[in-house]
Amino acid sequence: MPFPISTDIVKFYLKFRRIIRDGERLQKNRNQLGELVFQRRLKRLKKRLADLLQWPNPDNVLEEIIKKVKRQQPRILTFVEHPATPFHNNFAEYLIRIGVLKRKISGGSVSAEGAEAYAILLSIYTTCKLRGISFPKFLKESLRHYIKTGHPQSLKSYQEVAAVVPEVKKVA
Repeated sequence: MPFPISTDIVKFYLKFRRIIRDGERLQKNRNQLGELVFQRRLKRLKKRLADLLQWPNPDNVLEEIIKKVKRQQPRILTFVEHPATPFHNNFAEYLIRIGVLKRKISGGSVSAEGAEAYAILLSIYTTCKLRGISFPKFLKESLRHYIKTGHPQSLKSYQEVAAVVPEVKKVA
């Protein structure tokens, strides 16, 4: 038997989507509105979200959806307050895709330690990519730093050193 469609779920979804779209518009128009108007509208948007989560007599499925949205409520409208933050997680999904593909091809890690090591390296790789840093160069310098000091080098200190000491071109 197919899953019964609750009209309340559809109504909830449409109202939730409207809040997100209004948040996008508010974020886009922030500079034209001025800070006072922006804050007042953001407060109203947050109230609309809080009111939506007080749905009267939800069925079991909608009740579970509402619980999940309530857990995320403090973060749902973050994108409105911080313009560099997207309203979706497509970018985050894209960033972890390389790890998912590797796992599918290789069949995953044999041990928990191997999985953890891979996750750490993937995180460093992704951070380097986002910051425009060469991952192999960072690893090489980080290993040199570790050999000298016994401590790993942070990306921040690597960037600070790289900014001060420009890369020397090798002449063949």
